[in-house]
Amino acid sequence: MDADQEKDLQKFLKNVDEISNLIQEMNSDDPVVQQKAVLETEKRLLLMEEDQEEDECRTTLNKTMISPPQTAMKSAEEINSEAFLASVEKDAKERAKRRRENKVLADALKEKGNEAFAEGNYETAILCYSEGLEKLKDMKVLYTNRAQAYMKLEDYEKALVDCEWALKSRECYKKILEINPKLQTQVKDYLNQVDLQEKADLQEKEARELLDSGKNTAVTTKNLLETLSKPDQIPLFYAGGIEILTEMIKECTEQTLFRTHNGFSIISDNKVIRRCFSTAGKDAVEETVCVSVLKLWQAVCSGNEENQHVLVMHHDRARLLAALLSSKVLAIRQQSLALLLQLTQTESGRSLIINHLDLTRLLEALVSFLDFSDKEANTAMGLFTDLALEERFQVWFQANLPGVLPALTGVLKTDPKVSSSSALCQCIAIMGNLSAEPATRRHMAACEEFGDGCLDLLARCEEDVDLFREVIYTLLGLMMNLCLQAPFVSEVWAVEVSRRCLSLLNSQDGGILTRAAGVLSRTLSSSLKIVEEALRAGMVKKMMKFLKTGGETASRYAIKILAICTNSYHEAREEVIRLDKKLSMMMKLLSSEDEVLVGNAALCLGNCMEVPNVASSLLKTDLLQVLLKLAGSDTQKTAVQVNAGIALGKLCTAEPRFVAQLRKLHGLEILNSTMKYISDS
Repeated sequence: MDADQEKDLQKFLKNVDEISNLIQEMNSDDPVVQQKAVLETEKRLLLMEEDQEEDECRTTLNKTMISPPQTAMKSAEEINSEAFLASVEKDAKERAKRRRENKVLADALKEKGNEAFAEGNYETAILCYSEGLEKLKDMKVLYTNRAQAYMKLEDYEKALVDCEWALKSRECYKKILEINPKLQTQVKDYLNQVDLQEKADLQEKEARELLDSGKNTAVTTKNLLETLSKPDQIPLFYAGGIEILTEMIKECTEQTLFRTHNGFSIISDNKVIRRCFSTAGKDAVEETVCVSVLKLWQAVCSGNEENQHVLVMHHDRARLLAALLSSKVLAIRQQSLALLLQLTQTESGRSLIINHLDLTRLLEALVSFLDFSDKEANTAMGLFTDLALEERFQVWFQANLPGVLPALTGVLKTDPKVSSSSALCQCIAIMGNLSAEPATRRHMAACEEFGDGCLDLLARCEEDVDLFREVIYTLLGLMMNLCLQAPFVSEVWAVEVSRRCLSLLNSQDGGILTRAAGVLSRTLSSSLKIVEEALRAGMVKKMMKFLKTGGETASRYAIKILAICTNSYHEAREEVIRLDKKLSMMMKLLSSEDEVLVGNAALCLGNCMEVPNVASSLLKTDLLQVLLKLAGSDTQKTAVQVNAGIALGKLCTAEPRFVAQLRKLHGLEILNSTMKYISDS
């Protein structure tokens, strides 16, 4: 802001204070103070006329436009404001008078309707209540009374509409719910609106009382809004007034008065302010205006859900909020982000954003913050997280994924060396959580560019595993979900993913080890070539170590990898036997409550029976009984029965003495019944 602009702003602020004090004095109950203020106003009006005459003489010419000196113009505008305020006050008195007259008529029609209702003449009651609403549209009791009359006539749809208008009759809603439980979801939403509206009504009542009592901040808030309603002023006029108003908004009273005195419309419908927001390359003054408005909206919406509704449910403001988040001006982006984050702190605010903002544009803007400072990037991802946890957002995301997938793919192309690691982790974690839904996962897995983006980011992070540990850990979680989708993007992709994870198995970090094994358990079977590479890299030994020292999740991944390896290569079977001579670890897994683990353990054991002399070494164990029990069990996953049956068959084939035990236990019948699962598979 240059020296002239600063001087103009300071003068404006001084005049605003003078005008505010003058208006308060004109509203004073003290006739002496009031008369003095009237005389001062008249004096200002005379000065205004003199200044206007001087302005006509002092108009000067420059190279681009004819313009009067700024000081003279501001003086005239400020004095015009007082005349305007006097006119507004006169109009307000006339409106109040008309309202009192209409209230008398509406009350009379209400009583007439109540008499008809008591007599059972519900049609007449509805007519009376309707006529009363024509006189006074915001008389809530008329809506609730008419709703009850509609219910008596069993016209529940109209009753529901009236309840929505009244937003007060909780009893009506509950009665409708008793009559028609199918409307439960709709009625619940209305009841939430009732709560919000009752809260807003109470706030408005208290605000009116404080305004009528002459509370300084309440009166000044009202007066400032009236001053700001003047059209066609210079941008700094509005910026200065908005900054003063923002400072005044300290409590719910001022927030409510801002709403009830059309504060949102006064600001957002102003042509000068709109022009400042719409200008692409903003100068310092336009930036100041935009930032001041955003700070004002934060002040009036903080903890005030009704104000949040008024702000966001207006189409132009909702569109503006999403657009400003991607502004080229850093300060505007920061304040827009702060405002939206404020809204997401409540369920109501999140609902407003999801229902009324352009979510595609919003999501694109949020992920772009990854290139900003840690604080801003983390704030943006926190907002993204809050929204992503909402079921309505998840439904929207699934329906609109093709449109937002390019932005998410762009996240995977982020350079982890220059981006905020914590924010990047948050963003990838959100994608991972969303990919748990099959339809979302299917779209992501089918996008070759998205899959390649995962690989590329993993490769960049592997350059410094210690530095990017959290990013790698989170990214592996996303890739594990993607690998649940069959078929893969391509065999080439699956092989490359497997190679990356094989490399990560050398990490000292337990979390990365477990997730790398999890990905491998889903990609390794895509190619015999990669299984060979895994065996050469010591995969069997590493997975056997997992079984000894890892937890249940790690064991689940390890036994599946071992099942894949032993199913394909004899060398893998021999190494398992060498590392677990009596197969005690494998047999222990058969008693697990995890059916996936049990099924793969049975498969691995069956594969190991093809190694010479292994079956004979197990004659004194209870392996046959355990496998027989599993083969005949009623498990949820038929893979357990199938694999146990196959292992049982291989055990008896490798060592005929087990056949005698099987006959003794009537196991042949169980084995035959298992064959149906084997043939089906």
